[in-house]
Amino acid sequence: MPGTLDLTLDAIDLTAALCDIESVSLGEAALADAIMAALAPLGHLSVTRLGNSIVARTDLGRAERVLIAGHIDTVPLTLDPPNLPTRRVESAAGEILHGRGTVDMKGGVAVMLRLAATVPEPSRDVTLVFYEAEEIDSRFNGLGLIEAQRPELISDAAFAVLMEPTDAAIEGGCKGTLRAEVTTKGIAAHSARPWKGHNAIHDAGEILRRLAAYRPETIVVDELEYREALNAVLISGGTATNVIPDRCVVTVNYRYAPSRTATEAEEHVRGVLAGFEVSVVDNAPGARPGMHLPAAQAFVAALDLPVSAKQGWTDVARFSAMGVPAVNFGPGDPNLAHMDDEHCPTVQYTVCEEAMARWLR
Repeated sequence: MPGTLDLTLDAIDLTAALCDIESVSLGEAALADAIMAALAPLGHLSVTRLGNSIVARTDLGRAERVLIAGHIDTVPLTLDPPNLPTRRVESAAGEILHGRGTVDMKGGVAVMLRLAATVPEPSRDVTLVFYEAEEIDSRFNGLGLIEAQRPELISDAAFAVLMEPTDAAIEGGCKGTLRAEVTTKGIAAHSARPWKGHNAIHDAGEILRRLAAYRPETIVVDELEYREALNAVLISGGTATNVIPDRCVVTVNYRYAPSRTATEAEEHVRGVLAGFEVSVVDNAPGARPGMHLPAAQAFVAALDLPVSAKQGWTDVARFSAMGVPAVNFGPGDPNLAHMDDEHCPTVQYTVCEEAMARWLR
């Protein structure tokens, strides 16, 4: 039956089944329905749905509660070539699963569902969070909506694991991300008489020069290295091919170490681009690794895997803001996330499931 999920499938087949239920951001309803239906028969879980986000909790009276989370949405599909339905390819390195979501991050969701079905009496109480709309503007983020509407469902955890792709390694904390629009203003005129106006796009050349010359820092936080980055990511300006443009906007993205506050990050960008009109449109601080904390150390010891810094931004920052230490751990190479040819070695789904089950048992 289309849209159903069989939790007796192994993590590989379950990942493929999840990916084949299309769930581009704001279109997760069918997948949320399937996850709800799959969890409903599991009597050891209490299940709550908010929109297209689902929280499943054990209540076994354990001394500690941990939280495992994963988003169920993906970025848009490609049509040429199509990246759904999934397909399997044999390679010298083993079987590879290709398709949208195979990396970001339905393999992690499959592991969570397998844990729900196969570890009914974990050593710790467990909260499983399957949430919507992570890939788009933060106002839609399902984790944020749960925090706003039913914070008691997620705020009582001692430790959280976000199953974002990490190539089956442990990544601590995450960098912050700031987005700003840098505007230059000119005077419109006919392009045949440019001396009557002033070209705003030409003025943007100085913004690009500063960004090209910028040398980002690598900052060590709690013994992990975070590589900062400041780049132009969009540029727009002009109204017609025969008009001197009177406005140009360069959008910049600053990825900053979790030792910086959001205010410090903004001040840094304004300093680099001093003299220009800078409007910060989004600024999400990062999360310190917290690897010195007992719950994080227990997780690392159980998995016996290397730990590195998370170079992107993830929702571990949301947990950190709630006072819940969190790490990233999941199948898939994050460098392949969002690519047209998104793919993952299927062995990673099995390895991650086994590691998580070992921790919970």
